[in-house]
Amino acid sequence: MKGAEKMSGSEVRRKAKTARMAAKKLAVAEEEKKNEALEAMATALIRHRDRIFSANETDLLQGEKAGLPPALMDRLRLTRKRLEEMGEGLCQLRRMPDPVGEILDSRRREDGLRIEKVRVPLGVIGMIYEARPNVTVDAAGLALKAGNAVVLRGSSSASRTNRALTEALHRALAGTSLPEEAVQLVEDPDRQAVHELITMNGWIDVIIPRGGAGLIRRVVRESTVPVLETGVGNCHIYVDRSAKSAMAEEIVINAKTDRPAVCNAVETLLVHRVWAEKHLPSLCEKLRQQGVQVKGCSRTRALFPQADEAGEEDWETEFLDLVLPFRIVDSLEDAVEHIDRYGSRHSEAIITEDDTAARTFMRGVEAAAVYHNASTRFTDGSQFGFGAEIGISTQKLHARGPMGVTELTSYQYRIHGTGQVR
Repeated sequence: MKGAEKMSGSEVRRKAKTARMAAKKLAVAEEEKKNEALEAMATALIRHRDRIFSANETDLLQGEKAGLPPALMDRLRLTRKRLEEMGEGLCQLRRMPDPVGEILDSRRREDGLRIEKVRVPLGVIGMIYEARPNVTVDAAGLALKAGNAVVLRGSSSASRTNRALTEALHRALAGTSLPEEAVQLVEDPDRQAVHELITMNGWIDVIIPRGGAGLIRRVVRESTVPVLETGVGNCHIYVDRSAKSAMAEEIVINAKTDRPAVCNAVETLLVHRVWAEKHLPSLCEKLRQQGVQVKGCSRTRALFPQADEAGEEDWETEFLDLVLPFRIVDSLEDAVEHIDRYGSRHSEAIITEDDTAARTFMRGVEAAAVYHNASTRFTDGSQFGFGAEIGISTQKLHARGPMGVTELTSYQYRIHGTGQVR
């Protein structure tokens, strides 16, 4: 590659160059070889779990000393179950069909020229993320299955855990026919390393940021490499007037309390006034029993005086915590208007027995995932059957919602002729 002699400087440049070379090998790797590598990676996580947990414990202690908020601490923490789920995600990827080489379209011209549209890898993916060690494994597995190399740059709060995970993956790949250099971890804690990574056109093909709004804004603003933007999750549930009370309570409690620190947890509850008059106090009390701080508009507090006051700032906030503001609305249209104003286009839900209301809501709400009578917690690559996800896109091009293997590919036109000329 022209200018390769200039690539011997920083850690970022060295690792991007190495990843580019590995990507060329991965692009032509056979499906069987990629699947063998994924199985080896899953096994390595369990084999090296003691070292991984030890590194994670150190990161957690440092995070506690640094005063990391509970949401980040929850995302940083690895448990035996979470590590097993990461390994299972790799095994699910192994069982999925290889997207590379899939013929998306084929047509033949009158002169016999055959034109095929074929799925191909993106190349080298730059991944920038905060306190999410699971992303290290998910991104590596997804990238490899789609024939890509990946350059990872996690936050300093998870540096030891990310290093231990990457070392385990390297040991696994070293025993296969695929290059262990396909997974690169940038360990330089300097913020300049991020800027360097997101401006490495020609070496990095796409940047995917996962983290808070500040990180995502910075990457989108500064990157000269194309960005697949993942978004924060200011998610809503609208309880319509015809909603079954037991169903509504179960869905809302799950969406708020199952894992409040993740982006698909509900952050605002919109309630039709008719339903609220009958059932709102009971729902509020059950949430409080689960440790949730209930906040509410003036109409909510009139029905449930124990609620704290909610205002404009609450509607705009992704709490990532056991906090849930309520707002009573007069109609479905009012609920949609609220979501249009404050939503982050991530996941929105309606609970209703009225099919017309459900259709109106699902067509009218601007979001990557829209639910009818189900928890927003399902917006997740593994739950959607993708094996894992590299992020949840809240934009429309080129991917939207949970991004799995196929979203990490592009396409190429391949034209077969018998001597045709124009």
